[in-house]
Amino acid sequence: MADTASKREIHAVETEESSQKVKRAKADNENDGGEVGSDPESENILSEFKTTSVLSDSAREKNIFIHGKLADREAVVILEKTPIREDSLAELFKGSKLSLEMSNDIYSSYRLQAPPQLNEIKATVVCPATEKHVKKYQRQESFLVEETGEDYQSITLPYIQKQSFSVQWVHNILEKKAEAEKIVFEDPEPEVGFVLLPDFKWDQKQVDDLYLIAIARQRDIRSLRDLTAEHLPLLQNIFQRGKEAILRRYKLPASKLRVYLHYQPSYYHLHVHFTKLGYEAPGCGVERAHLLADVIQNLQADPRYYKSRTLYFPLRADDGLLARFREAGRL
Repeated sequence: MADTASKREIHAVETEESSQKVKRAKADNENDGGEVGSDPESENILSEFKTTSVLSDSAREKNIFIHGKLADREAVVILEKTPIREDSLAELFKGSKLSLEMSNDIYSSYRLQAPPQLNEIKATVVCPATEKHVKKYQRQESFLVEETGEDYQSITLPYIQKQSFSVQWVHNILEKKAEAEKIVFEDPEPEVGFVLLPDFKWDQKQVDDLYLIAIARQRDIRSLRDLTAEHLPLLQNIFQRGKEAILRRYKLPASKLRVYLHYQPSYYHLHVHFTKLGYEAPGCGVERAHLLADVIQNLQADPRYYKSRTLYFPLRADDGLLARFREAGRL
């Protein structure tokens, strides 16, 4: 739905001959998270990618979002430079070529050509991509929306129900039909259980940009708005056991983690974000992220806190929900 973080809609890439290369790329597709980076051992499916337009780019974040066609299907390709890792510095300094650009007193600058294995670009492929995916990655103006409990019932909820956003990719993970090899931790209990796995945005080569997602096994919780005190055991279990699993696997203590929910979420199945403190992950700003610890305390104080609370969130200019708020005179 509403933003840059993600909306993974599963589109099964079936048996047509033209789609086989996309299938081999493991394009589990998206509604927000379903985008999948290409397997380093797979063939170069991007050799046949035909660029239509650049949707957006960022010199600061060193990424570019490109719309085009892949095997005669609409596609979006995301390219981003991978971070420099501390454990590769010795090899980087020893194996690189330098070209002097400027020298002045104690200052000098060079063009450094790193060895190929240290000069990777992460490629994420969304195929087949819908118009919604294309718009999602376009550079657009955003607006901050004020949503009361009544607004949710009369504007947001009907919009969500009408759109029927697919979360089949989530069910595939919970049922281990997809991404089973990526699971870091799982609790099989139907009421308080969850699956913890890396978000597609994290290449898992360093913990500085650690990003994992905990997906609840309960399938009837869309978002923050559905949470009541009866869900406290689930939230507390995710909070505690998620932190413990990350400590065991990645040696990061709870004091180094940011644990939060999005509102509006990228997809309507309860999930919790675990990122390393200090990493500016997409959507971690105060206008969208709600710390899980705060959510738990709010529900302990008021069992129906999120049923009536006024919430604020950003929407992009082309978002259908923004149009509904405008039509209702709420913007």
